[in-house]
Amino acid sequence: MSDAETFEEPTTDGKFGLAEHGAALIVVSLIALVGNTVATENTLPQGLVGLIILWVMCMIGLLMTEYIPLKLPSVAWISLVGILATLPWMPGSAWIVDKVSHVNFLTLATPCLAYAGIAISRREIDIAKTSGWKIAVVAVLVMTGTYVGSALVAQMFL
Repeated sequence: MSDAETFEEPTTDGKFGLAEHGAALIVVSLIALVGNTVATENTLPQGLVGLIILWVMCMIGLLMTEYIPLKLPSVAWISLVGILATLPWMPGSAWIVDKVSHVNFLTLATPCLAYAGIAISRREIDIAKTSGWKIAVVAVLVMTGTYVGSALVAQMFL
């Protein structure tokens, strides 16, 4: 039996636990810190403090997802934590907003979108193989139509 056949997922259901989420978020934060420092005029410590605050908010939201019986998606809990932490009447909200304002959210989205663009599953490859050349034609037409449609909307309304 090869190593590939004996590999087991880190959790029984194939989902990340809190520790894995925390570690993955640290890796994403470090990548975002590099992008934030290069792409903006913010210093490394400014971006680091903002990303630490965002990491803590994410972890609190993930804890809420895990332990609160109301089953909402983790993104809803994380958003709720962020909203509550930055409400004007909450203690410390001005400090949180000031520190997080040094994080450029476009630089956070760029690595995520790049990964999403190149992440292809085995199933998608199998579909592409069985579809043949026709799928390439459809893909080009869809991308061209999306680009032209977006450009037209931008010209009309911006």
